[in-house]
Amino acid sequence: MDISASGITLIKNFEGLMLKAYKDIAGVWTIGWGSTRYADGKPVQPGDILVNRACADDLFLVTLKSFVNAVNRLVKVPVTQNQMDALYSFHYNTGALAQSTLLKKLNVGDYEGAAVQFLVWNKITDPHTGKKVVSDTLVKRRAKEQKLFLTK
Repeated sequence: MDISASGITLIKNFEGLMLKAYKDIAGVWTIGWGSTRYADGKPVQPGDILVNRACADDLFLVTLKSFVNAVNRLVKVPVTQNQMDALYSFHYNTGALAQSTLLKKLNVGDYEGAAVQFLVWNKITDPHTGKKVVSDTLVKRRAKEQKLFLTK
């Protein structure tokens, strides 16, 4: 399965577009549509700049492809396009689907239990204190992903 246009829009709306490298809410250097690495695997560094939106879009597609491929490998049960788009967005943002309870529940057919797990992933590690804190942005993102996952 591949991500739909609405799945791409969901991710882009939450990630936003920045042509100059910035630290995201968790303190990770990021550029473009939420990419933390370039196509060659090199991490984004302070001072990095993308020439234009087309470069950001190209990087996004490369970044997204690896996350889509990973989700496709990890999910072992039948799912709808909406469920996959929600999972693609979740994994693009967290990179943690493989070790999540969300995936464990999904792969045993517990779709409702999996849906509940989206809401668990609403915290970031504060870059100053090192403690987990609830992020309003992640609360909103996880709620949208959960709603999409539950939409037939």
